[in-house]
Amino acid sequence: MLTLAILGFLYEQPLHGYELKSRITGLTGHVRPVSDGALYPAITRLEKAGLLVRRTEPGSGAAPRHALELTAAGREELRRRLADPEQAEITDQIRFFALAAFLHHLEDPAAQAAVLRRRLAFLEAPSSFFYDGEGAPVTAEREPNPFRRGMLLVARASSAAERAWLGETIGELERASR
Repeated sequence: MLTLAILGFLYEQPLHGYELKSRITGLTGHVRPVSDGALYPAITRLEKAGLLVRRTEPGSGAAPRHALELTAAGREELRRRLADPEQAEITDQIRFFALAAFLHHLEDPAAQAAVLRRRLAFLEAPSSFFYDGEGAPVTAEREPNPFRRGMLLVARASSAAERAWLGETIGELERASR
């Protein structure tokens, strides 16, 4: 997810490292904060792979500042990742939201719809946080623990809202690709 976020934000404009970190933190929030110990090595790996470059700019003090900018290969890598996301980027909600934040950079509406259909198929598969002794999913109606019941009810409502949005957006994208 970190690489996707770096590529996505730099696709939009060159940024300094601290600006990039701030945008990634805004995207993932308190759920998955990004540390300097994760961000800067990831930037270095992307630079070594030829996906981004650093430009040195004069700083307000004596120290120069480094602006990060995607290369053509970096832009292509983002589009590739968006068109064919890893399964975890479909099944993990936070990773999916990071993917969705940049999906507009994949310019083909049919390709965008294909990604959303994968997420919709995942959400429509039966699942639960909890299972009974025979391996059957426990529903909110059958859950005696009020806290677990709450988790199941919130997840159900969130999933219903997301499925509705996905269905509507897939329809719009399919109409646009005709």
